[in-house]
Amino acid sequence: MNQEMPYEIRFACQNEWEEAMGLAWKTFLEFETNDYPLEGIRSFEDFITDSGLKRMFDMGKYQMMVAFDQGKMIGMITLRNEMHISLLFVDERYHRHGIGRALIQKMADYVKSELGKSRLTVNSSPYGVGFYHRVGFRDLGPEKQQDGIIYTPMEYRL
Repeated sequence: MNQEMPYEIRFACQNEWEEAMGLAWKTFLEFETNDYPLEGIRSFEDFITDSGLKRMFDMGKYQMMVAFDQGKMIGMITLRNEMHISLLFVDERYHRHGIGRALIQKMADYVKSELGKSRLTVNSSPYGVGFYHRVGFRDLGPEKQQDGIIYTPMEYRL
């Protein structure tokens, strides 16, 4: 079961920010927009293009890990407040290859060993709820909506 994954997963370099946000936007448009009102789509776009978020990343206060297949970015995960997954996206052609699970596991290992935290949280989109359940997250409450963003608060005990 502990097979070596053929993909590289590591912390992102500063010059990979735009590519990662591009992957997030492209994947969001492909899989999320049917569930969201226009307000939510705009809120998401505002979030990933926010210069303050980029500054936090540059200062090391907003961590991002990325997955690559032969030099091509195929997945990304971000962490805010030391334990909250704020973005997790995998290129459509790589869905169901274990990349999302591996990104969560690498981030969970970092959160536990380096930051001393005992859980991860996420506000899952409707599209992601089943995936998060399969990798061990549990709901913390019912589905909610804020600024057009529809989400279910969830946690994963480390």
